[in-house]
Amino acid sequence: MKGYNRLEQIMDYLKSHNLVTVDELVSVTDASPATIRRDLIKLDQEGVISRTHGGVTLNRFIPAQPTTLEKSQRHLAEKRAIAARAASLVKAGDAVVLDAGTTMIELARHLTHLPLRVITSDLHIALFLAEYKQIEVTIIGGRIDDSSQSCVGEHARRFLNDIWPDIAFASCNGWDFDRGITSPTEEKAALKRDLIVNATRRVLLADSSKYGKWALFNVARLHSLTDIITDSHITPDVIEKMTSLDIRFTVAD
Repeated sequence: MKGYNRLEQIMDYLKSHNLVTVDELVSVTDASPATIRRDLIKLDQEGVISRTHGGVTLNRFIPAQPTTLEKSQRHLAEKRAIAARAASLVKAGDAVVLDAGTTMIELARHLTHLPLRVITSDLHIALFLAEYKQIEVTIIGGRIDDSSQSCVGEHARRFLNDIWPDIAFASCNGWDFDRGITSPTEEKAALKRDLIVNATRRVLLADSSKYGKWALFNVARLHSLTDIITDSHITPDVIEKMTSLDIRFTVAD
């Protein structure tokens, strides 16, 4: 097989898997281990992949924010598992901040039995929870971002800086041990940073498909959180890395 076609096969396989081994790529391409290793060295030098002791991952830069509709159709079972585990952290009477996003919508569905004060940037969450009389809902205001149907801008940031919630749940487009939480736009990154800054408990909800992805703007380093909740598809090498951080790292079944 010509090298160009083999590299295409390798890239296609990497795009659909979080972490792959040389043996897997040998099986997929019918090439020798030595040939696959040479291909991986080339891709590594070009900055396309990252090599770890467990295998290789695709360097996945996120240039733009996907829409809520696009996100709602991805990894639904994992998001529901994460949301169920996250809901166990919330108790009656808490003041809770919910970031925008489809995992947050799943979390909101688990909170309807509790008397709470909920502050959110997400219009879908605000309208959904407003139906429950024991939940006081506040939307942070500001300009509406058309891709996520959530509030952004300076008005929203000023509101978040004036509250001290018991717990804040943040979502993300990508998370990574070295780069932390990132966002495709400066405006979104700033809002997410303010969303968690004053909370007593700061929880990232991030499914495993987003690990190793990053966007241009930094939101926060992982060590600034108190908790991370992800799903059971996260790889053992990531779990091992997280044990070095002074945070609660939870894998939801």
